[in-house]
Amino acid sequence: MQKIIILDFGSQTTQLIGRRIRELDTFCEIMPYNKFPKDDPSVIGVILSGSPFSVHDSDAFQVDLSQFVGRIPVLGICYGSQYIAHTGGGKVEKTAAHEYGRAHLKTVDTNNALFCGFEQNSQVWMSHGDTITAIPEGYECIASTEDVKYAAFASTAKDAAGVWAVQFHPEVFHSIQGSLLLKNFVVDICGSKQDWSAASFVDTTVEELRQQIGSDRVILGLSGGVDSSVAAVLLNRAIGSQLTCIFVDHGMLRKDEFTQVMDDYKVLGLNVIGVDASEKFFSDLAGVTDPEQKRKIIGRDFVEVFNAEAKKITDAKWLAQGTIYPDRIESLNITGKVIKSHHNVGGLPKEMNLQLCEPLRWLFKDEVRRVGRQLGMPEHLITRHPFPGPGLAVRILGDITPEKVRILQDADDIYIRGLRDYKVKLSGEEARRVLAAGVPAEMNDGEMEVSLYDQIWQAGAILLSTVRSVGVMGDERTYEHPVALRAVTSTDAMTADWAHLPYDFMARVSSEIINKVKGVNRVCYDISSKPPSTIEWE
Repeated sequence: MQKIIILDFGSQTTQLIGRRIRELDTFCEIMPYNKFPKDDPSVIGVILSGSPFSVHDSDAFQVDLSQFVGRIPVLGICYGSQYIAHTGGGKVEKTAAHEYGRAHLKTVDTNNALFCGFEQNSQVWMSHGDTITAIPEGYECIASTEDVKYAAFASTAKDAAGVWAVQFHPEVFHSIQGSLLLKNFVVDICGSKQDWSAASFVDTTVEELRQQIGSDRVILGLSGGVDSSVAAVLLNRAIGSQLTCIFVDHGMLRKDEFTQVMDDYKVLGLNVIGVDASEKFFSDLAGVTDPEQKRKIIGRDFVEVFNAEAKKITDAKWLAQGTIYPDRIESLNITGKVIKSHHNVGGLPKEMNLQLCEPLRWLFKDEVRRVGRQLGMPEHLITRHPFPGPGLAVRILGDITPEKVRILQDADDIYIRGLRDYKVKLSGEEARRVLAAGVPAEMNDGEMEVSLYDQIWQAGAILLSTVRSVGVMGDERTYEHPVALRAVTSTDAMTADWAHLPYDFMARVSSEIINKVKGVNRVCYDISSKPPSTIEWE
């Protein structure tokens, strides 16, 4: 199978490059900058990512370009372009001020294959502190902005293994024709056959799973989220009754979620064991206020409950997980050091003695959703927002009690139902972002209509149970808890911005929560971005 290799120099947008390539129905792999697979004949092109480093830094990441330059097409982005210039004999210099934000290509060589179909004055996104002031011999300038002479350059040799470089970021939405540039490189220059699709993935993976598992029995832990649900349906198509799923209710799911999700799984024909372990979790969490301690207790208890059920299936030989590609990338940085632990990464408990099966390990989140649609899953399961493994426990500040969970479940239910019911019309850049995220919507006269729920990445309510505020209800003084509402827009959850929800929606939801949820007399809205804040409060 053809593939594009993206060499990661530490850019925050490296995953976004990968997603854009996959949107072109082309398989790609993100690899550390120093791990180029030399002897892989399926590689048809290489992309060098951006980086937090300057090429002049003593500890800047370096790669031997001779491994691929002259053999297959190469595209350098931001740091990648500067590295090509710097190591090739050009000049990269510090600028008086960082070049960050929107810029416009004043001159574009549309005869060059990389810019075929481009418009003059096309908007791009710059994000760098150095700039290229001279390009190496054997290269030519193919695009400039008002402030950046060498916004893009390319090798002058007219062969199939040329080199192209851009100082802007074509992968971000602010680069209006960035997807066209990547298509020109991947499809027209590298020669991608564009045969990577949800349908082809399902067919290939089902056959691979049958060969991998044979007649063995598989256990899968369900969370109700899109990743584990799609993994379960995919496995069910491949091996049917050999799959047993376990869905643990720790008591901190959303309102009525355990029953609703179990019903959904029955409709999908899955063999699911539902375990209500809420009493154990509430007992072990009693009096605990530290966020990290809450997570550890819930994680420990989940493993204990899951293992107890799994051991009842004595002939199981595999444990399946809904691990997706970003889980694997986020768990290691490019130096090989752990950044954060992920619940789906890190191996299996030794006592389980099971082999690991990860059918979605090559997919990005939007691809998982496309596969779910290909499998015929209901849309409300596919478009579900991410939800933390510890559930509402990390959305309750302070200790956890059944009553506090009840309050938050009621408030959260009003909020999420409101987001699903409220429709908005989008156009331009915002419409492109929502479509790229895999939301099933159609453009009509340049506009599309979606729910607020589909417009945003993640939303939820937070109970400030350690705080009480004074209110007045029915001429009586109240002293109850505030609830904070959170909604963010994002493409990959690495960074996120607070969603600008309509005022009339906010007023309606606030009023309904205060009037209908006993124990709440004030509603606030969180307008913090990530970074410096996180999406969850704990």
